[in-house]
Amino acid sequence: MRILVTGGAGFIGTATTRVLASAGHDVVVLDSLREDVHGPREPVSGPADAPGDLPGAPPEGIPFVHADVRDAEEVRRAVAGCGAVVHLAAKVGLGVGIGDIDDYVSSNDYGTAVLLRAAADTAAERSAAPPHLVYASSMTVYGEGSYTCAEHGATRPRPRAEPDLEAGIFDPRCPSCGHVLRPGLVDEGAPFDPRNVYAATKAHGERLLGAWARATRSTATALRFHNVYGPGMPRDTPYAGVASIFRSEAEHGRPPKVFEDGGQRRDLVHTDDVARAVLASVEQPQEVGEVTPFNVGSGTVTTIGRVAHRISTLLDAPTPVVTGQWRAGDVRHVTASSDRARRALGWSARVGLDEGLAQLVR
Repeated sequence: MRILVTGGAGFIGTATTRVLASAGHDVVVLDSLREDVHGPREPVSGPADAPGDLPGAPPEGIPFVHADVRDAEEVRRAVAGCGAVVHLAAKVGLGVGIGDIDDYVSSNDYGTAVLLRAAADTAAERSAAPPHLVYASSMTVYGEGSYTCAEHGATRPRPRAEPDLEAGIFDPRCPSCGHVLRPGLVDEGAPFDPRNVYAATKAHGERLLGAWARATRSTATALRFHNVYGPGMPRDTPYAGVASIFRSEAEHGRPPKVFEDGGQRRDLVHTDDVARAVLASVEQPQEVGEVTPFNVGSGTVTTIGRVAHRISTLLDAPTPVVTGQWRAGDVRHVTASSDRARRALGWSARVGLDEGLAQLVR
């Protein structure tokens, strides 16, 4: 099957392209090679579709379109004739402040809209069925994860209060009684509650995808990735993942800086497992006319503090420093059950955290 992978030269995209091609699919990559992900690059000579001339581009043998997903004409040409689209292109991370809100919305929301229209239009022109679409969503759409109050049971917490954060009280409180809540696992039926700009764009992307699937009577899958890590992670950028930030500090002989008290619960999932989840979703479309969401996590709950300590140990770096700092857009605990993906797709993670972190630092 011919498959377009947007963002296919990025961190997750590179692993995904490799897995799809190894499974026998005909893969086409579209990527803008934006500098805040790939770093600055020198101008190159030659045609834009010569991947060997572009640092960070896919390897020889994989057709490559050097274009932004917001470029409607390039996207139309790339998606024409594809049986599936894997939409990974996005501006990622929490960001560096409200000053980049317009770039997030343009890159993620408008870029998704351009792709969806191109997929529908090119299929209609050929009197063909629209492609199956696999969308890279995020566990951040949930905001805080699942919580239970000892007195009131299952509870959706409000955003954490700044006076609590300033006082070092980082766990959410029950909105009814004020007691600290106990975290659990969230499933795909939980309501959206995005608490930063990136999360809001991912939630809106799922809504756009739903409208497209209903209008075109097509199939669509939203993969809600947890904290993805592994070889090839972006580094030395404010948009990098936490594991990459810790690695960069440790590699320079500095102690990783851990926000809050280090007790934030997360699920780190290896990029190879994520790529396998994409392959399973491409090959197993679900319901026609709607979006089917799947959580994609390792199933192992860890803490940010443990990740920092493990990376420091692997790199023989100073012990991490717990700073007590906090960011208003961060959530305290978000971990999810990936049981639905196991049941429906036959997928589960294979790479353990210790093994994966050892690969990362190598």
